[in-house]
Amino acid sequence: MVKVSVMGSTGVIGKNVTFKLARADTINEVVLFSRPESLDKAKGQSYDMYDALAAEDIDCLLTPSCHYEDLAESDIVLITAGVHRKEGMSRRDLAFTNAKIVSNYAKKVAEYAPDAIILVATNPVDVMTTIALDASGFSRRKVIGVGNHLDSLRLKTYFAKRLNINSSEIHTRVIGEHGDNMVPLLSSTTIGGIPLKYFIREVELDIKEIINTLRNAGNTIISKKGATEYGPAYAISNLITTVITNTHKILTVSLYLDGEIADVKGVSLGVPAVLYKNGIAMIVPIHMNDYETKKFQSAAEQIRELTDEVRKSLKEED
Repeated sequence: MVKVSVMGSTGVIGKNVTFKLARADTINEVVLFSRPESLDKAKGQSYDMYDALAAEDIDCLLTPSCHYEDLAESDIVLITAGVHRKEGMSRRDLAFTNAKIVSNYAKKVAEYAPDAIILVATNPVDVMTTIALDASGFSRRKVIGVGNHLDSLRLKTYFAKRLNINSSEIHTRVIGEHGDNMVPLLSSTTIGGIPLKYFIREVELDIKEIINTLRNAGNTIISKKGATEYGPAYAISNLITTVITNTHKILTVSLYLDGEIADVKGVSLGVPAVLYKNGIAMIVPIHMNDYETKKFQSAAEQIRELTDEVRKSLKEED
């Protein structure tokens, strides 16, 4: 029996993740966790989802709840609750408000589902990953932020469209902050096994445009439809399924580092890691050129500064 709990299940991303997970053959129960005032909405969503699942002959237990006891025996608890970005807002704007929510929920997960893996989707996700780690007291290999997984998928899609090549032939990833200080690993990107630097001799690519497109992808979607929805939900579901199925895939997630990449310590950032049923099997060592290394270390300093401010704020309120 596999059980996943979604904290923030009535939000745009939460409800999409819940439905995607309910349709997965590998998951038996999804808890739609919400605040008491949102419980009726969670119940309504579960009824609607049951109707859709019936059309596909899928049997998955959906449990709307506002009781922490229902988190018990969860294999994974997704924290996606919090204030969501609006057009023009930075992830930093969200940090102090969302830290209170994430910290409280992480403590409750530790109390009621001590064997679970915590997956953090609340923004700013790198900062929130550290906050969840602090609050839960879990091993750092069991507290994972969504990180740059979606950014990496976006970069892969960009190259596929720009070069008119099947996306399966493109191997690339983004590391660092999930935000303005993201670092596309262009030096190790390959197209059909050919390093990008050799491939682009025949194709014109504006690298600055690529980076700007990635950095502004979320705001572009928010400006046109009000919120990001399908991309984050499917990226999160992909991460959860990878853990549940124990497939040992390498995905780019936010983790608390202890010198594994570019000697960065004491901060959570997006890095490639092998995911398995118990969380993180290993952080994958990577080669970066000097520019990428400096950008990664710069991202670490900026995220560490914000994380320290948020930690201090939480201590002052205790």
